[in-house]
Amino acid sequence: MQAQEMNSLDINQIKEYLPHRYPLLLVDRVLHWEANKSIVAIKNVTINEEFFNGHFPHKPVMPGVMMIEAMAQTAALLSFLSAGTKPDESSVVYFAGIDNARFKRPVQPGDQLRMEVTLIRAARGIFKYTARATVDGNLAVEAELMCTMRSARDASQPAA
Repeated sequence: MQAQEMNSLDINQIKEYLPHRYPLLLVDRVLHWEANKSIVAIKNVTINEEFFNGHFPHKPVMPGVMMIEAMAQTAALLSFLSAGTKPDESSVVYFAGIDNARFKRPVQPGDQLRMEVTLIRAARGIFKYTARATVDGNLAVEAELMCTMRSARDASQPAA
């Protein structure tokens, strides 16, 4: 599995692991990943993003919540890749928490958001990550994220 862990994933492979679709799929490519350790992915930010119609038409800026979501999707990818499983009708990864989120610079059309997510710990189906996203090497956002892998049958139950 070591050789596979260093491979990149294209958008078609990403769609096998994430249930999100346009306009909410926010990971375009995985540059590399290592099971139970870390993942690096990118989001190409274009003026065609739905959220730019209203945020803000006179000065388009990627909403902070979308940057956090892109990092959470990257963390979910690492969760599935590390577990060696793909989501199906009976499994889903929920965003369970966020701590210490800090926004350092605006992200706008034409930017490439580089997301670096590192697993801090995994216990009882709850995963905690540090996440940061940069543009041209400059920090745009950082946060600690928590995700949980659940059965879709338990979807009505609280995540944590």
